[in-house]
Amino acid sequence: MDPALSALLRATQGDPFAVLGPHPLENGQVWVRALLPGASEVSVIAGEGTHALPVEHGDGLFAGAVPLASAQAPYRLRAQWPGSSALTLDDPYRFPPLLGEMDSWLLSEGSHQRPWQVLGAHCRSVDGVAGVGFAVWAPNAGAVSVIGDFNGWDKRRHPMRRHVSCGVWDLFVPGVDADARYKFALCDAHGKALPDKSDPYAFFAERRPATASIVAPALAQPQAFDRAAVNDADGPLAIYEVHAGSWRRREGGGGKQPFLSWPELADALAGYATELGFTHVQLLPVTEHPFDGSWGYQPTALFAPSSRFGRPRDFLAFVDTLHAAGIGVLLDWVPAHFPADAHGLARFDGTCLYEHLDPRRGRHPDWNTLIYNLGRREVSNYLVASALYWLEEFGIDGLRVDAVASMLYLDYSRPDGQWVANRYGGRENLEAVAFLREVNSIVRERHPHALMIAEESTAWPKVTAAPQGGGLGFHFKWNMGWMNDTLTYVSRDPIYRRYHHDDLTFGFTYAHSERFILPLSHDEVVLGKRSLLGKMPGDRWRRFANLRAYLGFMYAHPGKKLLFMGGEFGQWREWHHDRSLDWHLLEDADHRGLQQVVRDLNRLYRSDRALHRGDNDSRGFEWISGEDVDQGVVAFLRREPGGEALVVAVSHFTPEPLYGYRVGVPHPGRYRECFNSDAEVYGGSGIGNFGALEAEPVPFHGRAYSLALSLPPLATVMFQWQPTR
Repeated sequence: MDPALSALLRATQGDPFAVLGPHPLENGQVWVRALLPGASEVSVIAGEGTHALPVEHGDGLFAGAVPLASAQAPYRLRAQWPGSSALTLDDPYRFPPLLGEMDSWLLSEGSHQRPWQVLGAHCRSVDGVAGVGFAVWAPNAGAVSVIGDFNGWDKRRHPMRRHVSCGVWDLFVPGVDADARYKFALCDAHGKALPDKSDPYAFFAERRPATASIVAPALAQPQAFDRAAVNDADGPLAIYEVHAGSWRRREGGGGKQPFLSWPELADALAGYATELGFTHVQLLPVTEHPFDGSWGYQPTALFAPSSRFGRPRDFLAFVDTLHAAGIGVLLDWVPAHFPADAHGLARFDGTCLYEHLDPRRGRHPDWNTLIYNLGRREVSNYLVASALYWLEEFGIDGLRVDAVASMLYLDYSRPDGQWVANRYGGRENLEAVAFLREVNSIVRERHPHALMIAEESTAWPKVTAAPQGGGLGFHFKWNMGWMNDTLTYVSRDPIYRRYHHDDLTFGFTYAHSERFILPLSHDEVVLGKRSLLGKMPGDRWRRFANLRAYLGFMYAHPGKKLLFMGGEFGQWREWHHDRSLDWHLLEDADHRGLQQVVRDLNRLYRSDRALHRGDNDSRGFEWISGEDVDQGVVAFLRREPGGEALVVAVSHFTPEPLYGYRVGVPHPGRYRECFNSDAEVYGGSGIGNFGALEAEPVPFHGRAYSLALSLPPLATVMFQWQPTR
């Protein structure tokens, strides 16, 4: 048998269009070959005529001369399988390539602006015939077929066309529609079969543990939303971090789907976030992932919202619902690593296509996952495209980029001898730096009001400086140092806090070195770390008082705010991804009081310009006193740069009330007590300052005026200056 035909029957034919479909003959006829395994008869239907194709090989190969006007003339096939009715279908191998020259060139350069529009699976019509166009990048594969519901998962049926210039394989398959399941069957350059692969550009996927991709129809346009207003860097940014699978779950069991759908979650979450005064909801990764216990941080489909919660159009409706409520939507995005599951990107075409070959660069020791080869243009283009896809197709307002520190350092979590230095002998990952600058620059250019937020835990300089100035280009960085220091401080018994006062105050020394978000995130309430309320020392009353005081301190401190779900009402147990939050706790007054604290802090933070407009400006903060170690008191001013708004904030972290506690203030006039975490409505003791105080002309803390305060135990109080008109 001809080797080309033999390869076709073995699904190792890398050039199927050379042997299948129409080919002109010298006598003016057209030679047509079709491979339909299991068929007993095949005919060509052209115009009014029907022409039987002789059997060329008993494995379903039919071929013969047909009187067509040209090799480009349209025709259909009629196939008969034993025991079934004849089926009329269009021959995929009579259609032209899907990939145009420009797309091919841009993909080969790794510079395509929107590769998801040409790669993946797209419902389309070609020459008036409806079907799906499939395209996948696999430059080192020997052959690629698309398999799915529509061909019995038979890799012989639909081998794909290779574009040598860019390494993309494509095929238009007539008659396929949305909701069809599919994968790609590949063999390596030596003809060895590889594990069937999900589509790297899939827009939808089967629910785990199944792993097929699903053809999804094109999305509608996201609803218009004033991204510029909600993402104003000088405005309030109060983020509610949510894990979609466990914020609320369906009651009962019996094999029912435990997750709320996107529409159900949208209605409940939009109302809740609005009622509590948050400006944004940030979702832990919703890209498709096989393992619930990864919380989404081991994604296998960077373009597909997880099918756990519904279809892509449902997720778009979720975003639109939150937008209609005035809530911005941020997504956790994971370009730092990916899982080694056989159906995913690992050794995609038989080579380390997406990952580094050397495990010292290509495998992550902390998570036993693989690391993207960011030095390869096609790979970095894939990731940049994923970022843009969520911003453009779903109207997402920003991305929180996970594990940036692990990207920046070649020796991250690696002992000596198990990492490879850069070309200068250093530990900096120059390819990752270039990638981060690129993705941030492109987002800044195309979506100037979207946010890029770094989870970066080291002292890498200029994380939030523009790339043109040598920075990485993020808009904000999580302040992990502030979080670690202050949580350590408030977790100590008050009797020992005097020895660790620097943990409370050190964050102020660098508060404006970057544009920071203060994160009390999911990572701080799992894996034995205890919940926020569980970290607090002392009896029940002191625990609630400590947490109320700490949240007040956080909202007064320079920096945008982030609070993980459950922290706002005092979840006792640690968060677990397969359990709902303990909403029944809100039947208790103390938990309702804590929730009211968060509600009132968000309201105050959003309404008072002094508390947010100076977050990124050193003129927005001024010490009053940070030296009262014995009594655990810090006092400072928050100002609106260039404006009149002024707030005096005092946090007291010992359990005895202090009366007549004097703090210096810059102006005469009335200072209204706008927040007191010890208020009775919150569950506190009710010690306060009668609503307001007049500044006295008593010099203190180097200022001409001062206030004599009643400081409640374990409390934060704030005062708004009201100048005399």
